[in-house]
Amino acid sequence: MAMAGLVACFVLYSCLGHIPSALGVILRTTDKIVWANEFEPIELTCLIESISTNNPRIEWKKIKDGIPSYVYFQNKIAGDLENRAQLREPANILIFNTTRSDTAEYRCEVAAINDQRDFDEILISLAVRVKPVVPRCSVPEAVTVGTSTELRCLENEGFPAPQYRWFHNNEELPQDPKNSPRFVNFSYSINPDTGSLKFRRVRKEDAGEYYCQAKNDAGHAQCPTQVMEVYDVDILGIALKCLGGVSVVIILVAFLCSIRRMCLQFKGHNENHYNWPTQNNGVEYGDPDEGHFRHKSSFII
Repeated sequence: MAMAGLVACFVLYSCLGHIPSALGVILRTTDKIVWANEFEPIELTCLIESISTNNPRIEWKKIKDGIPSYVYFQNKIAGDLENRAQLREPANILIFNTTRSDTAEYRCEVAAINDQRDFDEILISLAVRVKPVVPRCSVPEAVTVGTSTELRCLENEGFPAPQYRWFHNNEELPQDPKNSPRFVNFSYSINPDTGSLKFRRVRKEDAGEYYCQAKNDAGHAQCPTQVMEVYDVDILGIALKCLGGVSVVIILVAFLCSIRRMCLQFKGHNENHYNWPTQNNGVEYGDPDEGHFRHKSSFII
């Protein structure tokens, strides 16, 4: 009867997904999804809730892009974690300084040959946050009142992808100016995902110092301050520039006409001073190469 009761108990626990501690090894973890900051320590927990076998075989594998590799094998740290981690009782693995390349899935495997259920495993996902680096900012040096312009900010190292914020004269610009009484008259829009700050119509009040900040859960970084100047539309200056251009054209045309007049006068002067050969005694001289002359009219002896 005792044996039958034990079998019935085993069947019941099997159907419910649980096995009594005395019948097999059971693992659990405190966190199946773990976040860590780059260059900081992190511990992946693999807790053995029940086991009968002394000195069970413990292995850790890193699974990156679907390809497994050992990081703890034959009682020593191996692979990508060599010299950067250690095994802590009972089967936890402590990484001293995580890097972005440690982002992967890790599988803890425990084999207990003396247990009825002699094997169990647990999968843990590790994601390493990376602090943003100094973003690249683009701010126009000068714009005209009433025109549109765009300020840009980009950072591509941080993980997760950072959110962007813009500051004007050391004061943060709200993402939607209509929600702030102080900025309700401003005509700009901010895209926190791309880092774009667009002005639909620039005002004189928009002039000043600007910088952008990229931020995620690992930290933040900002670009150096840049100055944007705003100018009024200079009607007089535009008119003077146009007049100046017209003046240059007039002077150039006058200069060309003067040169043409001088050329014509020089040509006329040469024609008036040319000495034509005289004709004597009614004789017309032919080409020198002909070696003779001819009478143009007859004469009587």
